[in-house]
Amino acid sequence: MNETDVVRALGALAHPLRLRVFRALVVNGQAGLTPGVMSEALEIPNTTLSFHLKELTSAGLVTQERSSRHLVYRAAYEQMNGLLGYLTDNCCQGAECAVDSTSSCQC
Repeated sequence: MNETDVVRALGALAHPLRLRVFRALVVNGQAGLTPGVMSEALEIPNTTLSFHLKELTSAGLVTQERSSRHLVYRAAYEQMNGLLGYLTDNCCQGAECAVDSTSSCQC
């Protein structure tokens, strides 16, 4: 992942609604969600949701697939992992990070 991609992804996530949408897709996994389900669950109007999904898709953090008559959105885990890897690799200007490397995420 290059710097331009990182900036685009971070910019997309820097909005509270987009972060909520992205988190919902990550939590839901590979099954994905349709806009109707997301709109209802997150209490977001369809037009607002559509705008934010477009931004997340443009940043490469979300994929869209047509399934019959419905669109299914999924978190793009490869892109998400690339973003996390970039941030991890480039933190602390090459010095050892202040975070204990033996600790693990309990996500």
